[in-house]
Amino acid sequence: MHSRTVRSHTVTYSPAYTIVPTYECFNHCSYCNFRTDPGQSPWLRLADARSLLQQLRNAPEPVIEILVLSGEVHPKSARRQAWFEHIYQLCELALEQGFLPHTNVGPLSYEEMRQLKQVNVSMGLMLEQMAPELHQTVHQQAPSKSPELRLEQLRWAGELQIPFTTGLLLGIGETSDDWRKSLQTIADQQAKFGHIQEVILQPYSPGQQEDWFGSAFDLQQLPAVVALARAILPDTIVIQIPPNLIDQPALLVACLEAGARDLGGIGPHDEVNPDYPHPTIERLAAQLHPQGWQLKPRLPVYSQYQSWLPSQLQQQIKLIVKNSFQVL
Repeated sequence: MHSRTVRSHTVTYSPAYTIVPTYECFNHCSYCNFRTDPGQSPWLRLADARSLLQQLRNAPEPVIEILVLSGEVHPKSARRQAWFEHIYQLCELALEQGFLPHTNVGPLSYEEMRQLKQVNVSMGLMLEQMAPELHQTVHQQAPSKSPELRLEQLRWAGELQIPFTTGLLLGIGETSDDWRKSLQTIADQQAKFGHIQEVILQPYSPGQQEDWFGSAFDLQQLPAVVALARAILPDTIVIQIPPNLIDQPALLVACLEAGARDLGGIGPHDEVNPDYPHPTIERLAAQLHPQGWQLKPRLPVYSQYQSWLPSQLQQQIKLIVKNSFQVL
């Protein structure tokens, strides 16, 4: 009697920790569970950030990626330069303590992006949806959610050769045609520049701090959206899904079967969706392994993009891989 061969596929994640310079944001997306009003969120002190990073070096679960995630200070604010310098210094601190920074702080100027490339192995910004009509609803008070502005960010990141993550937010009033248009827009940018590492498909999940309280995205649709993304996006882009927003293990596996291959940064707390804690790596592995999926850690920059980085960042990666990390 022949034993049945069990297939084994790989799904990756980034061992990560999120640092928030400030929650204050001049945008007011009605579904947001992250922001506070300008002036209502003290900025993270560099001394406190240094202490935190030093503690993370000895954390029981290893951390590689430091996600610098911030609310937005208006581009014309007198505080904009200080805010940007603060973010830059936090990235420098993360590198100094042996981590790899990934910054997602909203739209930046071309020069700001160019400077941050020197201290980030990758960066990100959600496209969300190429749907201008959302400015009449959930984005009515969010000027930096302009599709044209966010598309410009994708283009600038490509011109600057910044390894980049973007994605769609699903269930905020868009249509399935908007999904196709948004995915095709990303595919077109990848054809021009080849810089997009991952596309996140994030289902809207209601939280306690928002103003909108819309209905949650129907998770039963998510595998079909993953399949649509896989059909439109080139193979050079990995599709990412957030496991803390998918509460059914069978549905998570269905999304992997449809083409998703990454679970994003996993750490102790999801700052964007604070009502939905991340599952532990052990729990995820226990759910996925019996279904033939092997969970493996990755760096926040994929190997094919590492030659784009400044030499000091390439050296940091080599040191991390040599000392404490096995990459795919």
